[in-house]
Amino acid sequence: MTIKVENKAENLEQGIINLIDSAALDYMNWSRNINYQLAHNNTKLDSQVETFKNNFEVNKGKKYIKVINKGVFCFIVTNDFEKNGRKFKKGDILKAASWATPALNQARGNVLTGNYPIEWTGPQYLI
Repeated sequence: MTIKVENKAENLEQGIINLIDSAALDYMNWSRNINYQLAHNNTKLDSQVETFKNNFEVNKGKKYIKVINKGVFCFIVTNDFEKNGRKFKKGDILKAASWATPALNQARGNVLTGNYPIEWTGPQYLI
């Protein structure tokens, strides 16, 4: 399942909140689909979704913000830059290449402009 984040954000903090809220919504939808009993137990489902959201950690660095949920969920670009002929803008969402490094092949969306897909497992892979 995939959630499309429509909301624009005025700053990176709000954009990351939108991203995490949307990932949690996708997690809730996924949980309902795989577990019939959980889909009918709203208290337990709400508790699991809240636990999922509370597991997010946001670490700010000079070039990137690392969003973590048990592993690296994604990186967010903090300032416009160009690397190897590719331009990245503030708010761009990047998949992780490793624990400390983002994949610089292409942005998966932008938390400031919205209108990007997200899953509870992270940004989508390139096709």
